[in-house]
Amino acid sequence: MATAAVKVIGVVGSGQMGSGIAQVAAVAGFDVWLLDSDPVALQRAEKAIAASVQHLVSKGQLSQLAGTNLLNHLRYTSSLEDLKSADVIIEAIVESEVIKKKLFSELDRIAKVSAILASNTSSISITRLASSTSRPAQVIGMHFMNPPPVMKLIEIVRGADTSDEVFITIKNLAERFGKTVICSQDFPGFIVNRILMPMINEAFFALYTGVATKEDIDSGMKLGTNHPLGPLQLADFIGLDICLSILKVLHEGLGDSKYIPCPLLVQYVDAGRLGRKRGIGVYNYQNRNPLAKPLSSL
Repeated sequence: MATAAVKVIGVVGSGQMGSGIAQVAAVAGFDVWLLDSDPVALQRAEKAIAASVQHLVSKGQLSQLAGTNLLNHLRYTSSLEDLKSADVIIEAIVESEVIKKKLFSELDRIAKVSAILASNTSSISITRLASSTSRPAQVIGMHFMNPPPVMKLIEIVRGADTSDEVFITIKNLAERFGKTVICSQDFPGFIVNRILMPMINEAFFALYTGVATKEDIDSGMKLGTNHPLGPLQLADFIGLDICLSILKVLHEGLGDSKYIPCPLLVQYVDAGRLGRKRGIGVYNYQNRNPLAKPLSSL
């Protein structure tokens, strides 16, 4: 399928990643279906996208007409049947291989024969996801960075059977989104998270073993290595549950003990301290205490 033939894009999952991807596609002029089985989540996504567009308009980065046109390109649904018209469907649901495989099997049944199925997974094997479909040549990884409207990178991952035509189509599509493309082989964690997650994990070990406070760990990496966020702050932004999930994929897939998740990270996730989305992670965002103490000291 040539990129010019892509007219309609479906996005499954209306969380921060899915809604952001839908916004990016609409900005690029595509008609977009954003699907979520939870109507409340869809309403949240619609409000968040509208607010984001209004912010761009108020800053002069988007004209009022362009903002209105963008919103008119977006449609919201809880029915998979509405994705029958999509030329490309991008999955952006929970980072679970079992759940993603189930979805890909369902998408395979309802999507038109020519449709490309892409996953926004940050670590799970594209080859294994493709195995749940009858069209492995048309399955590919399209890993957006968070938040998609802001971050300039898309990591493209080819499965064992991904065709050259599909790869070229998705690469061109990513470039039409205004993104820079990097390409990874189908190894656990791909490029970005293969490097990033061990750093975040080591930051947790430094906190766990009392090397330094969370503030000093983050300040050290921000001021010493020019990172915009410290590793613990970044983990809170990503979601500690997602970090843990990726580290488990890395450990299981590569078999190296250096990827074993830090016990403190596991403890935080078990306690529901998942980061900014829950109001508390390594840091406390609930304005009750300036910063949360590690669980081991509570």
